[in-house]
Amino acid sequence: MVIMEEICDAFDSAETVNIYNGGVKTSYSAGGEEYVKILSCWNDMISSAHQMPAFGVSINAYTVEEMKKGLWLEFDFNTVLECNGMPFEKLLVKVEKEYQGFNLIRYTTESGYDGRCFYLDLFGKNMGNLYDLLLNL
Repeated sequence: MVIMEEICDAFDSAETVNIYNGGVKTSYSAGGEEYVKILSCWNDMISSAHQMPAFGVSINAYTVEEMKKGLWLEFDFNTVLECNGMPFEKLLVKVEKEYQGFNLIRYTTESGYDGRCFYLDLFGKNMGNLYDLLLNL
């Protein structure tokens, strides 16, 4: 298990990024052109973000159902990482143009998407550029 000080330090170690658009999954492996574009846009978006306490928890059955609607981005680390005492193998986020903050939903093999989330406040930015990029890959 790799322990992270800040959740923002985790993203560059993702083995794969998955996009769910209306329930259709597209995956991009580390090092590929699309992967690099996504990570660059993501890192620019979160460059001044503040990690804050999450507003709620995720319920696996509800989250899986919601992933069939709208646009979602998932970072798959292919190993167990931990931040603030919360382990995860994947981090999932709903992408909406106007969002200025969002929950990062943790996934573990034993619990699925059940449990506490991380929350990032984009500190004056929004998800507009990321949303546009993901729709146009």
